[in-house]
Amino acid sequence: MDATTVIRTPVVTEKATHGNEVNRYSFEVDRRATKTDIKRAIEELYKVRVIGVNTMVRKAAARRYRYGLVAGAITKRAIVRIHKDDKIELL
Repeated sequence: MDATTVIRTPVVTEKATHGNEVNRYSFEVDRRATKTDIKRAIEELYKVRVIGVNTMVRKAAARRYRYGLVAGAITKRAIVRIHKDDKIELL
């Protein structure tokens, strides 16, 4: 997979920003991407050394509309730990 299709967007929340202080960055990734795909994509896009990748599949809550129950979108997030000497500027 291409690096730009693997990494969709960085996650910029209060909890994810707190992780940046200890060299952990959160990204929304393609659901089909494996940990090795994510590692290669981060190293290629941001020119950093990746130490570890943790992934999670997030299921959105179902919403009730007047025409019935609609399932939410399933997304995948990756928390990437990088080398202590490297840094990623997200903003």
